[in-house]
Amino acid sequence: MKWLKGITLLLIANVLIFVTLSITFTLLVNVILPAFGIDVRGAVNQQDLVWAMVIGFGGAFLSLAFSKQMARSMLDCHQITQPRSPAEQVIFGAVQEIAQRLRIRMPEVWVYESPDPNAFATGPSKNNSMVAVSTGLLNSLNEQEVRAVLAHEMGHVYNGDMFTTTVLAGLMNTFVYFISRWVYRHLAERNEALAFGVYIFLQVVLSFLAMIPISWFSRRREFAADSFSAKVYGREAMISALQSIDRWVKRAKIEYSTQDALATMKISGKSSGFFRLFATHPPIEERVAALQRL
Repeated sequence: MKWLKGITLLLIANVLIFVTLSITFTLLVNVILPAFGIDVRGAVNQQDLVWAMVIGFGGAFLSLAFSKQMARSMLDCHQITQPRSPAEQVIFGAVQEIAQRLRIRMPEVWVYESPDPNAFATGPSKNNSMVAVSTGLLNSLNEQEVRAVLAHEMGHVYNGDMFTTTVLAGLMNTFVYFISRWVYRHLAERNEALAFGVYIFLQVVLSFLAMIPISWFSRRREFAADSFSAKVYGREAMISALQSIDRWVKRAKIEYSTQDALATMKISGKSSGFFRLFATHPPIEERVAALQRL
């Protein structure tokens, strides 16, 4: 997952955990417990909304709680605790400096192997987070641009964007579960197998459609993180960093396969048509224009 970003990871994990919990709960209530003579289906039906909130927000907050561990498990990365090179000193020093300014606990600092110029922040709270940068970012951007990108990620940490995204995801999950259960309950009266098939289909489809408002919120938070970076190191540094990333993307279209080029478009936000609704990042041109208006 070369394009992995903190919020994108959170959304994917949320969908997977939520759908798994939801299907497991339905099987437990409608198949496993009745097989042992325990029938709670009537009681559960009367409290669908409560269960929807428990499972919906439970899945979202589980994905948030384990977001750092999941990120590390998916990447070839190493943590910086004592900088051993000028590049590591730049990364570690910038994160440390900003954390001290904000009076928050310093996030874990990681570097992961990837040719894409990328970075992300994740974690349950601003005092329990991690910031990671790719080797591609270090190779493609100059020192001041790297600092600006790190300030952007620290903006996500300080603003609590992971938490607010989780709350929104939990709300969307609640609606998805409630609607799916309502359809399942009405179809089950006529055909249990059909009802369960439709239920799984609705869970998957509605979960991904629920990502549309969450992704829209994520795009708004990207502008806020850019603004935070501009306050820390000046808007020109962040503009320059975005333009350097954009140049890399354009070169990648020529020098690499289409698949590799598309991998980096997640950070540049260059999705088109219907898929743009699922982009967690706005187009770089829009971000640069917003910074220029500050």
